[in-house]
Amino acid sequence: MIIRIVRMHFTEAGVEEFLEIFNQNKEAIRNFPGCLHLQLLKDTEDSNTYATLSHWNEPSSLENYRKSELFGSVWGRVKTLFSERTQAFSLEKFIEL
Repeated sequence: MIIRIVRMHFTEAGVEEFLEIFNQNKEAIRNFPGCLHLQLLKDTEDSNTYATLSHWNEPSSLENYRKSELFGSVWGRVKTLFSERTQAFSLEKFIEL
């Protein structure tokens, strides 16, 4: 399983539009082949910073999503709302307690 975290910093004006885009597309992303989990997290100290946490059954599933029309249309709209560069990480479970 691959865990993907994408931390995004939005302009103050961009937050509302991002939330609309996320809400419009969250079910399609959750139902994309290989997506096991999708969650939106909000930073506790910066109300303009959010992160998505997604679980993918394998690296190729995440890569297929990143090459999909769905990703292209969502990311194309969202990236115009950023106030700074995003941070993205792909991780796998190493030790589970």
